[in-house]
Amino acid sequence: MDTRVPDNILASVGPIDHYLTALHGRIAGVTDGEIATYIPELAKVDPELFGIAIATVDGKVYTVGDSSYSFTIQSISKAFVYGYTLAEYGRDYVLSRIGVEPTGEAFNSIILDEVHKRPFNPMVNAGAMAAAELIKGDTPEARIATMLGALSRFAGRSLHVDESVLRSEQATGHRNRAIAYMMLNSGMIHSPPETILDIYFRQCSVRVTCADLAVMAATFANDGVNPLTGERALAREYIQDVLTVMNSCGMYNYAGQWSYEIGMPAKSGVAGGIIAVIPGQIGIGVFSPRLDAHGHSVRGVRVCREISETFGLHVFRNHTNSGAIIRRELSGAVVRSKRMRTPKERALLDERGELISLIEVQGGMFFGSTERLVRRIDALAADAEFVILDLRRVHDADQAARRLLLDLIEWLHERDRRLIFAHLSPDGPLGPLHIELIARGVADQMVFEHRDQALEWCENQLISAFTDTSDRTKFSLGQLDIFAGLPRDDLRILEGLVRPMVFEPGQTIVAEGDEANLFFVVARGTVTVQLRLKTENDSERIVRVASLGPGVSFGEMALLDGGHRSADVVADDRVVCYGFSVEELREVGQSHPRIFTTILGNMMRDFSERLRRANDEIRALRSSRAAQRRPKKRRMRAPMAAASASASAAMRFSSAWRPASTSPKRSISSGARANMSSNATLPISSAATSLWAIAVAVRRMPVKSDISPTMSPA
Repeated sequence: MDTRVPDNILASVGPIDHYLTALHGRIAGVTDGEIATYIPELAKVDPELFGIAIATVDGKVYTVGDSSYSFTIQSISKAFVYGYTLAEYGRDYVLSRIGVEPTGEAFNSIILDEVHKRPFNPMVNAGAMAAAELIKGDTPEARIATMLGALSRFAGRSLHVDESVLRSEQATGHRNRAIAYMMLNSGMIHSPPETILDIYFRQCSVRVTCADLAVMAATFANDGVNPLTGERALAREYIQDVLTVMNSCGMYNYAGQWSYEIGMPAKSGVAGGIIAVIPGQIGIGVFSPRLDAHGHSVRGVRVCREISETFGLHVFRNHTNSGAIIRRELSGAVVRSKRMRTPKERALLDERGELISLIEVQGGMFFGSTERLVRRIDALAADAEFVILDLRRVHDADQAARRLLLDLIEWLHERDRRLIFAHLSPDGPLGPLHIELIARGVADQMVFEHRDQALEWCENQLISAFTDTSDRTKFSLGQLDIFAGLPRDDLRILEGLVRPMVFEPGQTIVAEGDEANLFFVVARGTVTVQLRLKTENDSERIVRVASLGPGVSFGEMALLDGGHRSADVVADDRVVCYGFSVEELREVGQSHPRIFTTILGNMMRDFSERLRRANDEIRALRSSRAAQRRPKKRRMRAPMAAASASASAAMRFSSAWRPASTSPKRSISSGARANMSSNATLPISSAATSLWAIAVAVRRMPVKSDISPTMSPA
């Protein structure tokens, strides 16, 4: 087995590293306690040494301070040797030889369970010596190799005995000899005491680092599998036995107060080490040689207390396994908001969309799970400037999650990155985080009701950064995409047909069910396409389907099939629109066919691009889901083929299928509506004949998507 410290134990830089650095700085000033001197070799250590390490169940190790300094494991070894005996002999046999009752006494107390003829528990010296007798091997050398192999599997690297400390232990271990001979006299051990003491002193003299201890503790947290090597160090069925005894007996006559205040299964050693375990999440290792009256590292106890209190890690709080917190990752180059963009804007988002990342978060957010999320966001932020968290599937969260996210916000801000939250309800599991962001005055630019709104905001930031947005008003017909390619003479003809219209914020431009006899182009401002849907209790819910800005048209399907409106279109702010009569355009088309065919050609090209993007988005959603679970084998038609097959129905159907909440706006008078009668077909900006087909195609897909293609059928 490799004797080197694994590369992923080397210190990294991130929000958790910053927290540990600050924690280390605060506690480094604590100088209470004394170094253990009853083992002379331990008295030589520098009392200012101080290291902290945290290892996660998926193998990430955070370190600070003297985390690579090696020292002897001492009594911390007892937990791992006890686990070894359980695996080799079974629970019943080991229980007949070693009890599990706390003594309330110091680690080296000369007290035995005379009733059951066994030491009280494996964490005190008497119980540890009884466990040491059970280490298998035909020769002393073989038994030493067995012991080292067991400890090394937990550490993920080869460990060795410190011969100087071993000789010091052997020369001064008279109290342990007394305990061993008492046990022999009581029939609790059967081998010569010196033989047992030799292996016991050796297991206590094994050299480890603070980072090793964190990994060894994380192996307990990971159901006995080493998170670095993937090797099983202890069968899962015995993990609860070891952790239970660590919780009740691991801190000796301080165990009750430790469990009450800090609440982590733990074990300490007189060299200054402490391990603590949060099942399913992390292992903690601390090293600082100064000891308190109970024989525990003063700084180590303080570190564990602060981590427990800061992140709410008391073991009896409700936590779940920190497994798959990330449901799906999506790039802004593929997934877009419902905001209909001009070709120029779409081209920019194609090029720069990778600067936006969206993560769907799921399950419970606790320290272990949120740490994984934070680590992933930190990695994405190397390239992405905006990271959106969709939190709608988070069912629980604790103070650890909130603290980590707040620290992450600060960390990303220092790197000119933005963390954006969607579906962060003040009444939800992360409600206190929302309240804190409001108190900081940053909620307006960080918290959005729906992830589509978050996507749109991020897209707007990119467009503003990379294009000139000083004047987004488009009053010239030649600037409008739907009329691109028309010569000046033809544009003059269209200018004679224009009906300029102005709408105030909240006015309904067109209403669902109106006759479709106009189509519109937005010249200034933005409008929202929305549906009014009935809920189960017969109330009405407004669903935002899309938003449109300058240069984008809506209602143009009226040029093809007339019909009636399929949705409302409402002004978001003061809006200037150009209205065109469908009947007049058709008449012009009779005498100037180039005008009509150019408009239809522009519509078709725009639609073709949106259809292509819809397919790209569908593929991205499918592949992201396939990466998390193997899809069922199923014969499926390609999206384009399905769309084509359903196109004949599209001319008669209109559908909106991308929900996003918005508030209902006040409507203008029916008379005014009659004056501007127009087609509210959803802004596919093209022959939307196949949009219904797209919806059909997507619904035939085996993957359920929460992001609709950036097209809206009409």
